[in-house]
Amino acid sequence: MLELKNISKKYKNHEVLHDINLAIETGEIVTLLGPSGCGKTTLLNMILGLTEVSGGEILFNHEEIQHKPMGKRDFNIVFQDFCLFPHLNAYENIIYGLKNIKRNVHDKQVTDLIELLDLRPLLYKKIHELSGGQKQRVSIARTIVMEPKILLMDEPLSALDGVIKESIKEMIQKIAKSLNLTTLIVTHDPEEALTMADKVVIIENGGIAQFGTPENIINEPQSEFVEKFILDQLKVKRKHIYQLFGA
Repeated sequence: MLELKNISKKYKNHEVLHDINLAIETGEIVTLLGPSGCGKTTLLNMILGLTEVSGGEILFNHEEIQHKPMGKRDFNIVFQDFCLFPHLNAYENIIYGLKNIKRNVHDKQVTDLIELLDLRPLLYKKIHELSGGQKQRVSIARTIVMEPKILLMDEPLSALDGVIKESIKEMIQKIAKSLNLTTLIVTHDPEEALTMADKVVIIENGGIAQFGTPENIINEPQSEFVEKFILDQLKVKRKHIYQLFGA
């Protein structure tokens, strides 16, 4: 379990996040949703250990970790822009981190993951030969072979379109559920947040406006901000989303 207790973040006199309290169960997919500048990426970076916490506690399996360096937390992140090495092929990118921990690059977990992400035909292609969706699959594989205890994703679908976006969304859900992997995903898109997560955190001005299941948020918005944000952002898609969740 991942717990955040009274988490805050300040930069000089500017408070970016305040009074963040969350309890995320093992294996849950949770999306962090909100407009640009609301603090969701800062929150992700504090969980990862990339950004220091100004106040409060982060606990993983009941152990305080907010003062642990990033390398000691055993969490890992998939970035928005893939961050792949252009001089290496897809397979070399996937196994790159394993060499540092002296793990067998040919073990069954690696080969199973390659099959799960349908990467076998792409392994020996250079990165510039891959589509955006294929690059994202390689990026996800490279992260998951390191066996993170929590998978963090920063806008993993924002560079993708249409059918490819839906395909990657389904793969993320399949991997998280098959590995029972706690997964936190930052997004600004309510459709993504509501259709790929077990629970959604909606952030408004550095605080939690609502935390609940997609059904709960759609059917019982707890504030005018939540209702307006969901309605305005979904626009023409909202009829489909509302039908999906029975609203």
